Amino acid sequence: MTFSRKALVVFTSGLLLAGCESNALWPSLSGEDPAASSSSTKINIAAPKTPAPVGSAQAYNPPSATGAAAVSQPVVAGPSPKSTGTFVGKKIVSMRGDLEKLKGAIDRLNSRMTALRGENESATQRYHGIVAAMNAKLQAGTTPGNPVLVKQWNEAQQQLEKIEGNISKMNGLSNDSGSEATVAGYLLDSVRATYTLSCAVDEDHVQLRRLEDEVNRTVVFIDRLLNELSNDINRQNSYLGNERRNLTTMSIAIKNGERYGSSLMNRAFAQAEIKARTAARSGKRRASSRPLVVIRFDWPNVAYQQALYNAVSRAVERKPDAAFDLVAVSPKVGSPSARILNTTAAKRNAEGVLRTLTDMGLPASRVNLTATNSATARSNEVRVYVR
Repeated sequence: MTFSRKALVVFTSGLLLAGCESNALWPSLSGEDPAASSSSTKINIAAPKTPAPVGSAQAYNPPSATGAAAVSQPVVAGPSPKSTGTFVGKKIVSMRGDLEKLKGAIDRLNSRMTALRGENESATQRYHGIVAAMNAKLQAGTTPGNPVLVKQWNEAQQQLEKIEGNISKMNGLSNDSGSEATVAGYLLDSVRATYTLSCAVDEDHVQLRRLEDEVNRTVVFIDRLLNELSNDINRQNSYLGNERRNLTTMSIAIKNGERYGSSLMNRAFAQAEIKARTAARSGKRRASSRPLVVIRFDWPNVAYQQALYNAVSRAVERKPDAAFDLVAVSPKVGSPSARILNTTAAKRNAEGVLRTLTDMGLPASRVNLTATNSATARSNEVRVYVR
């Protein structure tokens, strides 16, 4: 009797130990070899270590991406959690639908910005290729008004017009992005306000926190998009203004068949504007007693442009905030009627010099035009003074 009790205890212990495995003692109900199903048993054991939140175990699917990739994704991997059926749960489903629409709109905005950047890059490359060809020809020397250079100048102008058109499109894109930013802000406020609603279960607040994180990421993305657009627009506007002035200077160079260089405004007066804002000067500056340039119009079509450009360019390099006085000087000889004619001709010549300087990029506001007569002058002159 004692032996039978011991055997019963051993047998019962074996049954209890075998209960830890589903197929250790009992045959497979499906008729398959228990050893063959050991692999499937291991797969079941290798479930995610972190349990799913309460109420969402059935809707949870482990992400297929790696941990690093999953962190970089702005959207939670797997399908959206199912509604809990409460009023708050239904509202969450509605707001998630609004978020998906917002993300689609942002993707389209980002694609538009990428396309505009590509167009600007292509137009800029073509523009600088054309300008380089014109500079090489002018540097080597060519005939005044070379039709080949005129054609290239027109092509360069067309590329700048394309960039200007893309800037207008960028402004429209910025307005559209601002509208989407307003929608994102409203959606974020709605999500946060939903926390205060009653009749919500714990799972509702779990889903609300996830939704709030996604909306916050979307808001950050829109802000970054707006900042990049603003920087692009400002940079392109500055670039366009500089290159238009350079093209204007180049048109004068093509007309005369010799190279001048970059616009005077681009080279020095941009610094002068900054300096003028920080330290305003009081009163008028005196013009130097010695003229910077003296242009004598003692024969028709005097070629003074290159010498004038070089002199003014050196002056603004030494003194970025320099201004200039153009003095039309006529001879103080002859009859009164002859003096009047000489004065009129000298003023006309000074106006021509003023136009040349403005074409070279010098602001007209920094040039003062006056007229006088001199007993020592033998012909009409235009004297340029620095002040």
